[in-house]
Amino acid sequence: MSVKRLQDKICVVTASTDGIGYAIAKRLGIEGAKIVVSSRKQANVDEAVKLLKTEGIKDVLGVTCHVAKESDRKKLFDETIKTFGGIDVLVSNAAVNPAVGSVLDVSEEVWDKIFDVNVKSSYLLAKEVKPFITKRGGGSIVFISSIGGYQPFDLLGAYSVSKTALFGLTKAASLDCVK
Repeated sequence: MSVKRLQDKICVVTASTDGIGYAIAKRLGIEGAKIVVSSRKQANVDEAVKLLKTEGIKDVLGVTCHVAKESDRKKLFDETIKTFGGIDVLVSNAAVNPAVGSVLDVSEEVWDKIFDVNVKSSYLLAKEVKPFITKRGGGSIVFISSIGGYQPFDLLGAYSVSKTALFGLTKAASLDCVK
């Protein structure tokens, strides 16, 4: 039985067509929120929307979005506003790890990709969504990190560092969000 604590809240969850992101979107929907799921691939978005609807979550929108692309982030928020009228919650879940190796063994190209998606995109999503959340009277921005941010994994060196950076981003952004 659901309490519907999030009735009529509008929640955007990135990388939410499977795994942790999907589970988060599903739970938010069960709690009464209007949900926006996203992924880079349209087929994944369509499948997640279909699955959530079969789970009884009726207010769900799917939008393709590569979080490292400004035009895709804009589309994600524009479609959400157009469909639901606002945004109360952003869950920034998207992350990549294109190579396995210790932190000092990854190429600059791999390092840049990890930080563009895992950290810079979270920063940009938060910066871009903040006016929408403020307009609704406040809400939440959630960054999904990893235990690897506390205790680095040897074979996921750069990924672990990016997750540590998310902890710092969370602390710094929280200062801007309480004003």
